[in-house]
Amino acid sequence: MEKKLVIPERAAGVLLHISSLPGKYGIGTMGKEARAFADFLHAAGVRYWQVLPLVQTGYGDSPYQSVFGASGNPYLIDIEELFRLGLIHRAEMKALAGKKGVDYGMLYRKKYALLRTAFSRFDRNDPAFCAFVEEGSFHEYALFMALKTAHGGASFDRWKRSYRFREGGALDSFLLRERDEYLFWQFVQFEFFRQWKALKAYINGLGIRVIGDLPLYVAYDSADVWAQPQLFKLTGSRKPRKVAGVPPDYFSATGQLWGNPVYDWAQHKETGYEWWIERMHRAFQMYDVVRIDHFRGLDRYYEIDAGEETAVNGKWHRGPGMALFRAAKEKLGSLPLIAEDLGAMDAGVEKLLRASGFPGMKVLQFAFDGDPNNAYLPQNICKNSVAYTGTHDNDTMVGYLRSLSREELERVSGIVREQLRRRQLAGCGGGVYGVARAIRLLCWQSDAQLAVVPMQDLLQLGSEARMNTPAVSEGNWRFRLEALPSARLQEVLREELMAFGRAGK
Repeated sequence: MEKKLVIPERAAGVLLHISSLPGKYGIGTMGKEARAFADFLHAAGVRYWQVLPLVQTGYGDSPYQSVFGASGNPYLIDIEELFRLGLIHRAEMKALAGKKGVDYGMLYRKKYALLRTAFSRFDRNDPAFCAFVEEGSFHEYALFMALKTAHGGASFDRWKRSYRFREGGALDSFLLRERDEYLFWQFVQFEFFRQWKALKAYINGLGIRVIGDLPLYVAYDSADVWAQPQLFKLTGSRKPRKVAGVPPDYFSATGQLWGNPVYDWAQHKETGYEWWIERMHRAFQMYDVVRIDHFRGLDRYYEIDAGEETAVNGKWHRGPGMALFRAAKEKLGSLPLIAEDLGAMDAGVEKLLRASGFPGMKVLQFAFDGDPNNAYLPQNICKNSVAYTGTHDNDTMVGYLRSLSREELERVSGIVREQLRRRQLAGCGGGVYGVARAIRLLCWQSDAQLAVVPMQDLLQLGSEARMNTPAVSEGNWRFRLEALPSARLQEVLREELMAFGRAGK
């Protein structure tokens, strides 16, 4: 494959999910705060905004467990824009006002109710909406969600057999009866993507590129699995036969049992990887650059028998490897992908990464074990990489440092001081905050073409601001900024990026 760099310039990025933006209505949205944050990034010289998956979440509220992998999250719709369109009234917006953090239970009850109110006033004969429905990209999703609503939110394996097995006559009759519900779910996707396209155009107009996320797996209870069951390892009754996860690792002593159904890669190969190519195509339409989550699973994947309580007893199997990317490149041309190459690496996935030419991720929080050959040490990070202080799955840098014993913190501090000396950087003071800032500067100074810092690490927040804890099912994806970043932080960030040759114009 062509080895053109995915990130063509030396640049900086900031990681912040849209849901984490401040605002008055229960969750960050694609409204004025998103534009103001983009203005902050532009003024600071940041050229990449990494937003993580923007898909509609299902049970557990994780965007890595979506009801449809190509969907947009209705929670992120800006209700101020719905007010401007005359679809909701100011008094009705008060139901979401004054909420801090992200309360997903409240959003499920109240935001969907508000969106249904907006739909009741929406002109269903709007030409743009009619064209959106007719185009058919969200037909399976809207039908799935309408069926799910009719079954009280139950998983599709508990539906009436004719619906579970997609019998044509039963689905046609259902669609005639429940046309309004079907069109409601079309409406929320229409409005999400209308707002997202406008926001992305604004961001791109500032010279900022958006990095999105393509989860390797999809949720079992999803339109993806319901509509294409032959592409997954399921039983005859459409239950999962094998599920995904990873063996014991840094994050969990018993591994991570994700529960997503694993792919039947033989079936995908027979179709020329058509489903995956369409999935990539839609991701490239939505984002400028796409991070493939759990990239190593495309070389070898770990599967566990459905019903196991932990991921300890799983087995490794061969994935599609370069055959998938060659097929995608033939249909789509360039593939602006970043590989999440964290976790248990072996020669196979390293070979796949080299063959693909995609930049891998280097997370500095994993760098300080004392091994001079540690791949995440700044001195060992190559140009075709994306360096991070941490990701959404890590504790914040301050939280991580605070979690260390006194002896561990002294060891890490010593390694950081040595890295500063080696790279001819001035010290940043002692204590947790000094070490955390030093690691951020090492990230900026690394040879990686792109360096990304989570907003929590720019603000030097503690563990209370952590976004996600792998293998823990509750309390995640709730972090929000209390206010937009200050002018002082913007000034400091721009000075840092200019010093290390990463600032945009």
